[in-house]
Amino acid sequence: MEWSAITNLIDPSLFLVIAACWVIGYILKQTPKVPDWTIIYAVTAFSITVTLFMLGFHVRSVLQGILCGAAAVYGHQLLRQTREGMGGSGSRRKEDS
Repeated sequence: MEWSAITNLIDPSLFLVIAACWVIGYILKQTPKVPDWTIIYAVTAFSITVTLFMLGFHVRSVLQGILCGAAAVYGHQLLRQTREGMGGSGSRRKEDS
């Protein structure tokens, strides 16, 4: 499946939510006391909550929130993995080596 097919599923008014999720994920990643595995849950919860208030309390809104959170995480991983693959300054951990 192409990435454009996924972005076509997301309501265009929610692209700002994706950007906000990306920023929140970045801030949480820089916070020492926040375990990495919890970041995806926090971003998804934020995304669903904001989407529910923007689009109304419907199942469609929950699905849109999940897609927004997933798009933010996917975009981050795409850039990070590309940077690491090209030999850039990725954030590899010692246990990943």
